[in-house]
Amino acid sequence: MEFLDDFFRWAHELKKERPKLIVVGDYNIAHTDIDIHDPVRNKTSSGFLPEEREWMSKWFANGFTDAFRFKHPEKIEYSWWSFRANARANNKGWRIDYQSVTDNIRDRIVDAGQWNEAVHSDHCPVWMKIDL
Repeated sequence: MEFLDDFFRWAHELKKERPKLIVVGDYNIAHTDIDIHDPVRNKTSSGFLPEEREWMSKWFANGFTDAFRFKHPEKIEYSWWSFRANARANNKGWRIDYQSVTDNIRDRIVDAGQWNEAVHSDHCPVWMKIDL
């Protein structure tokens, strides 16, 4: 959690210099119940702990927008699957890779998603089309 708090402060300092900011990557946190295949059984799993989810809520409440959720509020798509138990084939995944944009450019998001066809890793690439 210390890294996340440091990252939060750093990103907000960077926003002062570059107010139109895009931060894309593996956050390793499933933010809400819709972002994980089994929220009940995973409620004590790292990556879905209450304090991690609270950090994501703080991130998105303080100047950043989840591009995928902004365009697809109810869509279920994942970006990571365990190599165990045939998780990917059964689509038992987590959405832990995010495209975050500063709120001042969120209306320029055309679309965002996950490229689920890419199977060379336990993660799939995330993508975003934005009209800048």
